[in-house]
Amino acid sequence: MKKYTIILFVIIFFFLNKNDSFSQTPFGVNLAGAEFGATMPGIFNTDYTYPTSGELDYYNSKGLKLIRLPIRWERVQPTLNGPLNGPEILRIKNFLQQAQNRNMLVIIDLHNYCRYTLNGTEVIIGSSSLSIANAKDLWTKLAFELKTYSNIWGYGIMNEPHDMLTSAKWFNIAQEIINGIRVNDTITRIIVGGDSWSSAARWIQYSDNLKNLTDPSKNLTFEAHVYFDNDASGSYDTDYVTEGANPNTGVTRATPFVNWLKTNKLNGFIGEYGVPANDARWLVVLDNFLNYLKTNCINGTYWAGGPWWGNYILSIEPLNGVDKPQMSTLVNHLNTTCLPLNINENEIPEQGYNLSPNPFIDHIMVNGIADGEEISIYDLQGRYITSRIINNSKIDAISFLEPGIYLIKYKDSIISKMIK
Repeated sequence: MKKYTIILFVIIFFFLNKNDSFSQTPFGVNLAGAEFGATMPGIFNTDYTYPTSGELDYYNSKGLKLIRLPIRWERVQPTLNGPLNGPEILRIKNFLQQAQNRNMLVIIDLHNYCRYTLNGTEVIIGSSSLSIANAKDLWTKLAFELKTYSNIWGYGIMNEPHDMLTSAKWFNIAQEIINGIRVNDTITRIIVGGDSWSSAARWIQYSDNLKNLTDPSKNLTFEAHVYFDNDASGSYDTDYVTEGANPNTGVTRATPFVNWLKTNKLNGFIGEYGVPANDARWLVVLDNFLNYLKTNCINGTYWAGGPWWGNYILSIEPLNGVDKPQMSTLVNHLNTTCLPLNINENEIPEQGYNLSPNPFIDHIMVNGIADGEEISIYDLQGRYITSRIINNSKIDAISFLEPGIYLIKYKDSIISKMIK
């Protein structure tokens, strides 16, 4: 890779692998509707619906290029272990094709909370009437049907598992689903939500063991959800003050999840977050939260858009052609450039800079960059750690860094790989 710029390497790799962490990491929106309705499986366009082509045009025009599409297991597979429902699969494929025509990416989100409705009653996976094998069967078949769509950003294997009794239960379910998907699709990213409603704030308590999941394709992304009201449910029942919010509520709640990703060198994604439009202070919370995500190279999808929301307080569907207030904040946080997960396996291109010593302990001497210039330090996942101003040809005050491999970024390029 000598004498090539990191930008050229990024472009080449993006076209070689649609699911790598290179290039632009997209932000987007949940387009709800296909998971609507209490009646299962229900009647299409009576109990539930799918997002329209007009909605894809709208969000595409705003630059929200990643769509999380919630679907229901009962509609995709009306009989456990049975064949997939042909008309429902066609609806999913039609949506994928419409998105692909607009160069938009899609997450297939199984919006079932680790449950399935049998004879009008929700049954939890792992019970006597709903086995882990049933969930594995669904995803094995679904991956076979969808694996040819190059614009699937990831398979979201289960929305918001909760009340699983033991943390091992969701771990075992997720592992078997991963195994099932990889029978038919060894390429597409698999997105694993956390237990306890995928709470980012409670991630360590309920989802720490997910770090031990194994994927033969080494392409897992972990999904957390963050809401900013008092109980983090996203209901926003009262006003900003009564909900106990402050400008950094989102940052505080996301931090345990982000730190967990950094510690375990894993990829992360925030699948749901949203704010009401009735108080501008919520937009400040949202803005700070999105800045924090981008700083840490984590993308997300806002909750929610979709055709049947009506007056739902978090909806960002335009009203009479007018954008909702939340949209102006969202469009300021679209894409962020992230580095490849395994960049340590690739040679850093020569840039004419000399950094030493390597390995370093508490400082790095820099030759080729003027004093007063800023450099940034990232881990091997491309997650931002800190920035320093060069002084006396030295990057100083970095003794706090743990032993490992770090990437040094100057302006728009990675200029060195350093070992501590």
